[in-house]
Amino acid sequence: MPERRWLDVIVYMRAGCGLCDEVREQLSGLQARFPHRSREIDIDDDPALQKRYFDQIPVVVVGQQVLRAPIGRQSLAAALSSASAGSQRQQAVDGTNPPERDPKAGAISRGSRLYYWLSRHYLALLNLIIFLYVGLPFVAPALMKVERPGLARVIYTLYSPLCHQFGFRSFFLFGAQAYYPLQEAGLSVSTTFEQATGLKDLSDPYSVSRLSARRYTGDAVVGYKVALCERDVAIYAAILLFGLLYGLTGRRLPGLPWPAWALIGLAPIGLDGFSQIVSQFNLPGLAAVLPYRESTPLLRVLTGGLFGFATAWFALQNIEESMRDTRHYFSEQLAARS
Repeated sequence: MPERRWLDVIVYMRAGCGLCDEVREQLSGLQARFPHRSREIDIDDDPALQKRYFDQIPVVVVGQQVLRAPIGRQSLAAALSSASAGSQRQQAVDGTNPPERDPKAGAISRGSRLYYWLSRHYLALLNLIIFLYVGLPFVAPALMKVERPGLARVIYTLYSPLCHQFGFRSFFLFGAQAYYPLQEAGLSVSTTFEQATGLKDLSDPYSVSRLSARRYTGDAVVGYKVALCERDVAIYAAILLFGLLYGLTGRRLPGLPWPAWALIGLAPIGLDGFSQIVSQFNLPGLAAVLPYRESTPLLRVLTGGLFGFATAWFALQNIEESMRDTRHYFSEQLAARS
């Protein structure tokens, strides 16, 4: 006589759910009549499942049937009976006994499991990467302070292709001032960058002094330069800030439409940065339309922060939608094959 096929049962539940405990006991009591393998999935581990089943748990999936709370023993037995009958009919059509279950059959590959893990933990991983990226440039001046210039130079060199590192547009630590703007910025500071370094012609984008301003890392009096410019620090710090807020809210913040991203994030940084760059080129008649201007640390931080925050808001919502589909797909695959 053919052996009875075991049924696969998926139970969506959460900790502290009394109805879930009842369903667990009912399934255990029905195990002898309807042999089955049950897989419990905690909806609190996945915001997408939590949103879908929040007011419906426990939810039991048996074959093609889906039972939602409240679930009585009779309805659960009927679902198991129906699924069992369908399995036996299929077995009769096949005409053979099912082979012993191969643990490797239908197994999900390591690559797929890794992708599933990433879909669940991508935000924490991304926040860690951004934290290291924006934090490491602050280690460089700290190393200079403790007289480890060789290690500091490694960080400055590492970030050199990623940022202009102009000293007059960067923060300084352990010195008299937090920043040393150009005289053209028109800020009331004790010391301008020209005065601190003795460099001249820095307002000319083609001057050799600009290369020296990029390589300048500071000294014990002036302080030591952060390896990312003011605007980049603000951008990535704001991305990290939103990433942390997004995680603390359970990734439930509404998405930011792209027109809002363009208005809040792109427009301010574009106007500040683009107008600064264009105004400094010595083009005929340009000064009458766009006078020479050098942005300020406040504007760089403000526009960079808006850009980083809005970009993270816009991008993470789209990433989350993709990852949510991945989590749902693999959670069902893992449940069916466990």
